[in-house]
Amino acid sequence: MSTPKTVDPTKHAKVPTRVENTTDATRGKPIASRARTRKAELEKAHDLLPSTELSARGDIEMALAEVNQWLAGDTEHLSHVTAADLNRWLERTKHLAEVTPKARRTRG
Repeated sequence: MSTPKTVDPTKHAKVPTRVENTTDATRGKPIASRARTRKAELEKAHDLLPSTELSARGDIEMALAEVNQWLAGDTEHLSHVTAADLNRWLERTKHLAEVTPKARRTRG
């Protein structure tokens, strides 16, 4: 009598590569520098979006307009309130315009 073999699905599963955005990659740097880096990333993503992607374009435009008000002044001497606002903005826009790689389909 033979026993059926069970297949461990995690044994052959490919581990997805980690996608790191600038919000995570710039941790430890000054908050204004991190915000400028993220702003540049969002501007580039906005430029690459097709004009038919109205919702995504609008979300990015709103985020850019919001950060511009905090980066307009003296970014070398930020108030605690402005630094806190920039930090919240970074966390809120962390996954905005993020593209995940398409998973490869396996034939079964």
